[in-house]
Amino acid sequence: MKVLVVGASGATGSQLVAQLLLQQHCVKVIVRSPHKLPESWKNNENLQIITASILALSNYEIENIVKDCDAVASCLGHNLTWKGIYGDPRKLVTNATKRLCNAIKSNELERTTQFVLMNTTGNRNRDLDERISFAQKCVIGLLRLLLPPHVDNEKAADYLRTQIGQNNWAVEWVAVRPDGLINEDQVSDYEIFPSPTRSAIFNAGKVSRINVANFMANLITNENLWKEWIGQMPVIYSS
Repeated sequence: MKVLVVGASGATGSQLVAQLLLQQHCVKVIVRSPHKLPESWKNNENLQIITASILALSNYEIENIVKDCDAVASCLGHNLTWKGIYGDPRKLVTNATKRLCNAIKSNELERTTQFVLMNTTGNRNRDLDERISFAQKCVIGLLRLLLPPHVDNEKAADYLRTQIGQNNWAVEWVAVRPDGLINEDQVSDYEIFPSPTRSAIFNAGKVSRINVANFMANLITNENLWKEWIGQMPVIYSS
């Protein structure tokens, strides 16, 4: 398979690239700063590095990049700095998701392309009856007012749910919702659920970035696993 990964220089995105390369797949990455990438990647014949900002590329350029890709994975996020949280682009994840999906549709391929979005348990799947406490609703409301990245994550997933939908001829999607992210060196046991089993605000669980990457890679490459979660927003916790 050939997979495009955006957000590949981030903590989870880099783990996803590593997992895909470990499985001997061909990978393209779009990164603004290639010097942040591991040296081993730069000599890997299965990896193509495209130096650019995803939102600065033209529609034609994005169409050409995704044309030969079987799947696209987005691990984009906002840096935890004042500029990263409150500066532009405030809709990085949403706009990148829209542009990538539009590029896939514009190519009018005879096959569907998989799209995997890394999201968050703080975002509810409104296709399901995911009930949260009044207190959590209040906190989420404050996050929407105070933290633009939270709104960005919500709108990106909502775009997939409402605009791409469940029966799109060009794009099939899954939005992966990890809980509290931690760093670990090895893949460990983890569990997948259709909805959160604990409060993302008051009783958050934990999951390693490498486990999230492993699940995203397996979604893309395992046909049965993809069929199980297509059009859904699975939640992942480390066991």
